[in-house]
Amino acid sequence: MKYSGWMAGSWLTGLLLALPIVALFFSAPSADGAVISHLVDTVLGTYVANTLLLVVLVVALSLLLGVPTAWLVAMCQVPGRRALEWALILPMAMPSYIVAYVYTDLLDFSGPLQQALRRWFGPDLRLPEIRSLGGAAWMLALVLFPYIYLLARAAFLEQSVSLIQSSRLLGCSPWQSFARLSLPLARPAIMVAASLVAMETLADFATVHFFAVNTLTTAVYDTWLGYGSLSAAAALSCFMLVGVVALIALERFSRRRRQVFQKGTGQEAALRYPLSPLRRSLAGLWCWSLVLAGFALPFAILLGYAIDYAGPSWTPEFVRFSGNSLLVSSLVALLATLVAVLLVFYRRLEGGVPSLIPLRLAALGYALPGTVLAIGVLVPLTALDFALNDLAQWWGLSGPGLLFTGTLAAIVFGYLVRFCAIAIGSVESSMAKVGPSLDMAARTLGENSAGMLRRVHLPLVRRGLLAGALLVFIESMKELPAALLLRPFNFETLATHVYQFVSDEMLERGALGAIVIVLVGLLPLIWVNRSLDRH
Repeated sequence: MKYSGWMAGSWLTGLLLALPIVALFFSAPSADGAVISHLVDTVLGTYVANTLLLVVLVVALSLLLGVPTAWLVAMCQVPGRRALEWALILPMAMPSYIVAYVYTDLLDFSGPLQQALRRWFGPDLRLPEIRSLGGAAWMLALVLFPYIYLLARAAFLEQSVSLIQSSRLLGCSPWQSFARLSLPLARPAIMVAASLVAMETLADFATVHFFAVNTLTTAVYDTWLGYGSLSAAAALSCFMLVGVVALIALERFSRRRRQVFQKGTGQEAALRYPLSPLRRSLAGLWCWSLVLAGFALPFAILLGYAIDYAGPSWTPEFVRFSGNSLLVSSLVALLATLVAVLLVFYRRLEGGVPSLIPLRLAALGYALPGTVLAIGVLVPLTALDFALNDLAQWWGLSGPGLLFTGTLAAIVFGYLVRFCAIAIGSVESSMAKVGPSLDMAARTLGENSAGMLRRVHLPLVRRGLLAGALLVFIESMKELPAALLLRPFNFETLATHVYQFVSDEMLERGALGAIVIVLVGLLPLIWVNRSLDRH
């Protein structure tokens, strides 16, 4: 075959990255029936109800925060609008569990806010308990609403100004124009964003675990570590995976027949509704309050703790943990970029449906919550380790021990499965902009496929390569659930280091690590904002 080498490498890579998902479904039937029955009879119903309620609350709150904000920034003359365009995405740099820890320390019964309120209004005053399902929903919504804001704002900006002006000429007020025209036209983008928020909520572990809210994500973790049953945890993981697939299918089904062709020509003047002084003030207060609550306040508190406890926090162990995070994230970013180049370039060479299959197989892992992914990775790696040890004993040799499970290979492979889709999307988008005529010209000049990739495509898509690698690096730095289950013994990352301190109610000692994670998380946001400004 013409591209047999590229085909073999792509299919092998795609199947390898899809192996954890296949392993989950193969191991689930062998689950310990007693453990599953006990879970069903006792807590599984509560786990499912809590999960569904949490997803509904977080999506509803994110829509409430994100859609009006996107409309105000995109279509109205809000104070500081240019700054708000990028400031409103800053909460995405804050891991949800860090925000939860900060607000718990601030709003808990013994926190400074409630102590001040009791001094002013009497000792019997109590605020609603933040360590609850509702509190977890608010914490998650504060960092996830930028998904809604980004996609909704882009949808509002792409709408034809002439349509909006026509609605105004027909007597619609700005509110009526928004409700009857702009919002329905933006619904597909909002639905996509809502599905992303729902999947991120399903994947969250640290926030709900810290708030003692039992969900399916914590159930997978507790079943594996509490009951010691990997197969039962795999069965629960399959249940969650079916739910994620159903969520994606529901989102696709909801817009199966919706095709909207109303994008502006690019030559229309931007429409900005003028606001009265009172409404301008209220709109600015609303938007900047979200920036304050989702990023500025938690960051300021963390920064204060980091400065005050810099001496006790800056230890050789902290430096080593930072090095561990840097090593793992760099390896994953490099491997994910190489995998993306292989799969996307084979797709470009071959075309057709067969070349698309390994690409989609490799991207399946992004839909998996971290705990589910970890179980999916542990199942085949454990089986492989046992097989190698049995083979060594059959040959009369001493077993090699655990070569994969509980080693650096496990955590790197798990992260690669989880985040490879990010690099694939970035490289695929950049590669699509390279005209086919360049391929034909390279062929005419005698270049083979490898030479064409090296001399033509890689220089042209280097921006997409860098963006994809950077995003994978940042996500790997922040990942917590998979790190907790897959890390080697005595191996800590910054995320697990911060988690251990805050779980012990020692937020101050974990603040320095949290600040590093947040600052690193700002890099892709700055990159995206500068890229948008150039375009």
